[in-house]
Amino acid sequence: MLSTLRRQTLTGLRLLLVLTVLCGIAYPLAVWGVSRLPGLHGHAEGSVIERGGTVAGSSLIGVDPVPADPAADPWFHTRPSASADGALGPADTATSGGSNLAGDSPRLRDTVAGRRALIAAREGVAPAAVPPDAVTASGSGLDPDISPEYAALQVDRVARVTGLPVARVEDLVARASSGRILGFLGEPHVNVTELNLAVADARQGG
Repeated sequence: MLSTLRRQTLTGLRLLLVLTVLCGIAYPLAVWGVSRLPGLHGHAEGSVIERGGTVAGSSLIGVDPVPADPAADPWFHTRPSASADGALGPADTATSGGSNLAGDSPRLRDTVAGRRALIAAREGVAPAAVPPDAVTASGSGLDPDISPEYAALQVDRVARVTGLPVARVEDLVARASSGRILGFLGEPHVNVTELNLAVADARQGG
C-alpha cells in the first residue's frame, strides 16, 4: 500500500511539474513572444500614444476633456459616459460599464433630453441637429470613437476657439477618421483621443 501511495504521489508531482512548465512558463513565454512581432507590439501594450517620449493616452480609451474655460472650449468631445457625475462627463476611468437602463426608461429619456440640450447649446445648433451617438453612452463608457456627424458638429466651435482655419480642423478630423473594417464591418468613426492630440499639436504650430 505504501509503495502504491508513493508511486501515485511521484506521478502527481511529475504531472504538476510538467504542467507548471507548460502552463506557467512555456505558454506565457509563447504569448509574450507573439506580442513582440511587428504590428502586434503596440496593440499588446495597450495602443499607447506618445508625445515627446511621454505617454499621452491610449487610442483605445476615450476620456471626455474638461476645458479650462467652458465658455471657450477648444476640444472635441467623446460620447457621454454612464459613470460621469454630470450629464456629459468626464467619465470615471476606474469604472467601465453602461447604465443598464431600458430603452423605455423615463430616467434614460430624461438623461438623453438633457444631454441633447447641453450639446446643442455648446455647439450653437438646434437640438434636432445633435446626432444620436452624442447623447447615448457606449457599453464601456470609455469609447474613444464618435461618428463623423458628431465630429463635424464640433468643427466650427473648435476652429473658432483655437483660431485654426475650419479647413485645417476638418483635415485633422479626416486624419483621425477610419472607415468600415474590410469595407463592410462596423461604422465609420473618428478617434477623439488622437484628434484632440492633433488639435493640441496644431495649436502649438505643429
